[in-house]
Amino acid sequence: MNIWDQTHECMLRDELEQLQLERLQATINRVHKNVTYYRKKFNELGIIPEDIRSLSDLTKLPFTGKEDLRINYPYGMFAVPLREVVRIHSSSGTTSKPIVVGYSKNDIRMWSNLVARFMTAAGVTSDDLVQIAFSYGLFTGAFGLHYGAEAIGASVIPMGTGNTEKQIMIMQDYKTTVLVSTPSYALALAERMEQMGIDPKTLSLKIGLFGGEPWSEKMRKDIENKLCLSATDNYGLSEVIGPGVAGECQCKNGMHIYEDAFIPEIIDPETGEVLPPGAKGELVLTTLTKEAFPMIRYRTGDLTSLDYSPCACGRTLVRMKKTMGRSDDMLIIRGVNVFPSQIEEAIYSAARSAAPYQIIVERKGPMDSLDVIIEVTGEIFSLELQKQRSFLETVKKHIVSVTGIDVSVRLVEAKSLPRVEDKIIRVVDKRKM
Repeated sequence: MNIWDQTHECMLRDELEQLQLERLQATINRVHKNVTYYRKKFNELGIIPEDIRSLSDLTKLPFTGKEDLRINYPYGMFAVPLREVVRIHSSSGTTSKPIVVGYSKNDIRMWSNLVARFMTAAGVTSDDLVQIAFSYGLFTGAFGLHYGAEAIGASVIPMGTGNTEKQIMIMQDYKTTVLVSTPSYALALAERMEQMGIDPKTLSLKIGLFGGEPWSEKMRKDIENKLCLSATDNYGLSEVIGPGVAGECQCKNGMHIYEDAFIPEIIDPETGEVLPPGAKGELVLTTLTKEAFPMIRYRTGDLTSLDYSPCACGRTLVRMKKTMGRSDDMLIIRGVNVFPSQIEEAIYSAARSAAPYQIIVERKGPMDSLDVIIEVTGEIFSLELQKQRSFLETVKKHIVSVTGIDVSVRLVEAKSLPRVEDKIIRVVDKRKM
């Protein structure tokens, strides 16, 4: 099996831990010196960088959460001056304010290298033509895979999202061998091919690199059968680096976390207690090589478990299982993070008051759909029919502007949404993962 970086991907555990400790100590020194937020946090806890003498001392350090990043919007968490930041990306925000992430020139080089690792692990080589069907922009997915593919020496087709028939035409004419997209979009492509009478066996596709949303083994089999390729999973998040935190090798038995660049922990989401290997809990990541935007014990909100047993591919890196849900209420829909609070804010702004609502997520065909159901309140009921329609349109426009996702919004009678102990079930996720 191909390995991109033999030195770091196949290290003995004691050598790896020594490297992690050295890089952790350097990172702690950097954030203590350059990031006011971390310096204050450390001071509150009575911690100085010299207190971190072993990896077990990591637990002395505070967690970082999304709220900390929002409070320090836009550049408060940067550890280098803006003149050293060569790229800025951001995540989708729960309101109009996203989380802003900076990269130094060296961060971009490291990021490209990390992505090249999981692409190589999936079987990508310099002979491949990689079609990227992620959105190019502030979202990290497209650029991450783009630069990783170029680092390998593969040819990149920066197609972007949508325009499904053109995507298929390019696959046919350009002889695309690797597809990069969300898993649900891969199924949408397969469905359109079937409608167009195109046999996927006539394409040159060999490998699919899918991420940006949770997906199951059943979905993997569907994609592999319908597109005649090998489908692999990878994991990343904008706040930590983007894609490149972890990825599957061809054994497809968990995603290898690149531990020379990140220290993973699994914690109990309620207590924050670190759990033993194999236990299911919330993934926490500490960056070891990031210059512009280092993260100390970042709570990802993703539920998973870690497997330290040897992998047949020869890599000695720990593997994380597919994420098994969230410790918070975030939904991942078509690769976009959506929070109920975004929906609530849209309803509140349009109605000028709170209104009971429910979010229903379904997989209609290959794509996820988002339906928002709002109970009629006195304020909404008193509106004329035309104004009710205008209210629904305003809610819809607000949600689309914040999330970028098209939604269906409708009204139902008061008290008609199902309740448990007088509480509405806020999110109903009907997707069969």
